[in-house]
Amino acid sequence: MRCPSCANLDDKVVDSRIADDGAAIRRRRACLACGRRYTTFERIEEVPLVVVKRSGQREPFERAKVAAGLRAATKNRAGVADRVEELAAELEESLRLEGPEVTSQKVGVAVLERLRVLDEVAYLRFASVYKGFEDVGDFEREVGLLTKATEPKQRTTPPEGD
Repeated sequence: MRCPSCANLDDKVVDSRIADDGAAIRRRRACLACGRRYTTFERIEEVPLVVVKRSGQREPFERAKVAAGLRAATKNRAGVADRVEELAAELEESLRLEGPEVTSQKVGVAVLERLRVLDEVAYLRFASVYKGFEDVGDFEREVGLLTKATEPKQRTTPPEGD
């Protein structure tokens, strides 16, 4: 690290502390040439996440876009709308584990998976836009898939041998 006062490269770390809720490390340094003290911060440099659209166009991932879609889907849903930012951050983190590029389809499916667990109405709202529902039949089909995937099968008769 170069001293801001004399530009010397020799320094020593006097103190290190966690900063920004664990997202950075604050280091207090002393220049070995002039004795001046200064503070530096270390942060993880994140590789930009790129979304590959259906058209082949690439654009940077924007958590705000995902949050806006989640906000629209969860509007007026008690206890769900306040989890939007947390969900968007969780989704971004899981997508980053996939690599530096993800398809827009993968982003949409990841949103749907989280909404299915969180709130079925929000799931249907998001699915109607994401999947481009055109009539009531599309909603009926999706509700059928949703209930089939979420409800455990009920036994109507006891198993033999009981």
